[in-house]
Formats: sequence, C-alpha cells, structure tokens
Amino acid sequence: MNKQIQELLARGVAEVIDRKHLEQQLDSGKELRVKLGIDPTGAKLHLGHAVVLRILRRFQDLGHTAVLIIGDTTASIGDPSGKSETRPQLTSNEIEKNFATYEQQASKVLDGKRLEIRRQSEWFGKFGLGDVIKEASKLSAGWITSHETFRNRLKEGRPLALHELLYPMVQAYDSVAIKADVELGGLDQKFNLLTGRELMRSHDLEPQDILLAKYLVGTDGQKMGKTLNNFIAIEEEPFEMLSKAMTIEDSLILEYFELATSVPMDEVKALEQELAAGANPRDIKKRLAEEIVTLYHGRQAAAQASKEWEKIFSNKEKPSEIEEVKVKSENIVDVLVETKLAPSKSEAKRLLDQKGVRVNDEVASEETKVESGALIQVGKRKFIKII
Repeated sequence: MNKQIQELLARGVAEVIDRKHLEQQLDSGKELRVKLGIDPTGAKLHLGHAVVLRILRRFQDLGHTAVLIIGDTTASIGDPSGKSETRPQLTSNEIEKNFATYEQQASKVLDGKRLEIRRQSEWFGKFGLGDVIKEASKLSAGWITSHETFRNRLKEGRPLALHELLYPMVQAYDSVAIKADVELGGLDQKFNLLTGRELMRSHDLEPQDILLAKYLVGTDGQKMGKTLNNFIAIEEEPFEMLSKAMTIEDSLILEYFELATSVPMDEVKALEQELAAGANPRDIKKRLAEEIVTLYHGRQAAAQASKEWEKIFSNKEKPSEIEEVKVKSENIVDVLVETKLAPSKSEAKRLLDQKGVRVNDEVASEETKVESGALIQVGKRKFIKII
C-alpha cells in the first residue's frame, strides 16, 4: 500500500471491517462510493463530525466519491445508540432548520467536485407501509435485539419504543439505496453499519466495508456532541475557536493533533517527544489551536486570533474590539438574558452566584444596575459594552 492508503486506514480510525477486502478494493483502482450519514439533530457541525469528514476527504483525495446522506428520516426517529431513554422526535420544521447550512459547513472539509449530497426522503418519501414491512422482513428480531443498547434497556426494564427498533434498518437501507462500497461512522454506530451489511446481503449486493472513526473528546472531557454543548463548531469565529481549543485538557493535545488537524503524523510524534522531554504543554496547545483555526479560517485569521488571545489571557488586557449592544433593561439578570450572554434567568443567576460576571471590572451581583456605557464581562472571553 502507498503512504496515502496507509494513513487513510490508520489516522483517526478505530476499526475497519472487512480490512483485507477494503485494502484490496483500494489497491484495485476501482472508484468507490463512500457513505457518511449525518442526522440533522442540531444546526452546527463540529470538530467531532470533522473527524469522519476528514477521513471522507482522504477517500476523495484518492479519487473516490463521497456520498453525504442527510438523515431527514432517521432524525425524526432519533438514534437510540448508547441512549438509556427514548429521544424526543424532531418535527419536520426542526429538521429543515438544522439541515439548512449542512452543505455549506461540510464543504469546509470536503471536495465539492467528488461529493454527492443525498436526503433520505428521496427514497423513504416513496415508501408505503408495505415497503417498510418488506424491508423489516429481511432482518431477524434476534439480530435487532442483539444491539447492546436495546439489550441493556430491555434487561433494565427501561422503555424501548417500537419505532426505535426500526432505526438500524432505516439507516441500513440508505446503503442499499445508494449502493455503498464503504460506510463511515463513529464507534457508537457499529451496529447500525453492520446492519447495513446484513440488509445489503439480503438485496444480493456486495456488503459494504466499514471504517469506524475514533471519538473526539469535547471541552468537558466527554465525547463531543451537539446535545452536550461541549463542542467546537467548524463555523466558530476564529477567536472563539482558538479560545475553546485552549481549554482542552493537556492529556488530549496529541489526540487532537491526530483527529482535528492535518499536521503530518511524523510531526505529531515529534511533538509527543517534546512533551515527554518537558516542553510546556501550553506552547504545544497554542500550536494546536492555531492549526485548527487555520484549517477553517486560514493562517492569517489564526495568527490574529492567537495575538488577541495573548492580549486577553496572558496580558490581562481588554479585547481590541468590543461589541456594543443596546438594551431595554437595567437589572443585570435581565441584561444578561437580553444580550444572550446567558440563555435564561436561572443561568444568569447561576453565573452571578459563581462570581462569573463583572460590570466595569467589579464583580456583579443580582442587585447590580447596568447603566449606559457599562462594560460587561462574562467569564474570561465574553465582553460587551452597553449603549
């Protein structure tokens, strides 16, 4: 195998099924159809999504076609994988709103010339009850209930709705519809992707190979995800993106270099040796944050964001530019909500109780009144000026 294929099957990859077959496919020169499905359960794609998007891009760079499937049907079910309770079902309006900018966001990573974007509704919009029963008949109840999530919920007596049992089959049919050669996904998607292989066999199609990506840990130490709000969005503003990247644990620096940047792995290994030899993790993390911003905003924007970060966090100075906001309220709790510095009054009160809000450099309390010209700071990096 050439170096590109070796990196494709290794960088950010947790498991490959069937590895030997996929190696043969890649070595054959055949143009493969490589599938990745994303449920529009939130409006923002983040660096966790970008792990598999970057793997998909490496397939494109080798001459293969990426097929990005927007799960406008599966999103209405809610992926039960790893969940201990039934997810709320999204409405069609919520799905459309979340989907609206997915193509634009994904194009920051993928090559549009080798990209198909498909919506599940293209085929499921034509399905009737008979079609659902026909596809369901091709998978055994034993197979579906062998899913670890389903098995655990049944064992523990937790609710398991019938529509959740259909989720793996619905996702699997996408592979039949587009005749996928390879499907990508996170480790939590393993069962759904294996179900794709099962359903393809029943349709007399060659089963897709599977490439499972590693998880990217979020800013709170858990798997990065939209529902946990611990993510770094790929459309985040440069300064915010860099600042969030600087908050990750030192132990995750090398993992982020592998999963969230394009820095060659030889360089990453050299950085690992520098850290082992006693290099300051903050300096290596700064390089990491700049590399992440560069990928999505360019080198100049990364340098500017880095300079601003030094000014605020190292030199304890105010930002170069502070947004001016007009408000109707005077009470600090109402002002925080009105300016969207807090999502709710309860969250605003929590920030004040934790002494996380300053008005004109003084720690604020719930009794603080806000006057025109006041400078409000929330946390270390959020500043606004009231007019």
